[in-house]
Amino acid sequence: MENDQVFLEFVVKALVDNPNDVKVSRVVDEMGVLLTLDVHAEDMGKIIGRSGNTAKAIRTLLRVVGMKNNARVNLKISEPEGSTRKMPEAADAQKSVDEAMADLKLD
Repeated sequence: MENDQVFLEFVVKALVDNPNDVKVSRVVDEMGVLLTLDVHAEDMGKIIGRSGNTAKAIRTLLRVVGMKNNARVNLKISEPEGSTRKMPEAADAQKSVDEAMADLKLD
């Protein structure tokens, strides 16, 4: 395992209630390193954090680890089987994109 993968696994296992269910896969392509994180469904909230702040912090730390190794490191958090998190309706998602565009005032 590479340093970034070991680091992510260490951090996530310290945060979750089901550390044995933490799995990290690593793929390298022309875009850099992609780490895919799988955790127990009950632990998703701990990894994402309030307003996504924990996930943002983990991604920031991974970028720092990547910079030390001259690599661009990205994190994908997989939606676990049996997740009860509601996905936004397509209309709601479109509405929020339209609102975001309006907020940019590009007209």
